[in-house]
Amino acid sequence: MPEPPAGPAPGPAPGAPTGRPCDAHDDDAGIVTQSLEQPEIFAGLYDRHAPDIHRYVARRLGEGAADDITAETFLIAFRSRRRYDAARRNARPWLYGIAANLIGKQRRGEERSLRALARTGVDTVAASWSDRSDTRIAARAPLAGALAALSPGDRHVLLLVAWADLGYEEVAQALRIPVGTVRSRLNRARRKVREALDTDPAFTSDVMEASPSWTT
Repeated sequence: MPEPPAGPAPGPAPGAPTGRPCDAHDDDAGIVTQSLEQPEIFAGLYDRHAPDIHRYVARRLGEGAADDITAETFLIAFRSRRRYDAARRNARPWLYGIAANLIGKQRRGEERSLRALARTGVDTVAASWSDRSDTRIAARAPLAGALAALSPGDRHVLLLVAWADLGYEEVAQALRIPVGTVRSRLNRARRKVREALDTDPAFTSDVMEASPSWTT
């Protein structure tokens, strides 16, 4: 399994191709297309995107799960690459969509962790990847409760925007839903979080490592 991407990108997933990455000037669609004839080239896609996927999953489920889900994300992507739409030059939405689907299978575990944080102020997920002080981790507790109360679909949209920095079109591609649904889910999630906290939350690095786009 890959090491957490604290420095260089982790190694390829078990069963996925390894070898010389594709030319850095090639776009993602080019890498996927070329890999149909030269499977080892797919390693270039892993090198580009695995660290970001790993960080996103670690924020939601912890380091241990991030290792496994990152590996499985790229293994699934490799095995399904013939179905990739080459008109989409950037593979980020595709990869985040696979990861989101895998995260969804651990929905109950994520919700349990969020509720435990909201109740006790002890973040069992962040403890595996964060070196923050206890007071900073505890500051996340009210927001964790609000996130736990969201539906899985609303939480996916909100966190893909906030943590993966995807745009509306990219989230729609990732989750295979209309852009209008992305907008409605995001608006609903923001409203529920604001209502739960009785204020606009400070989505700062000290609280949730989140993007300011949550409150815009």
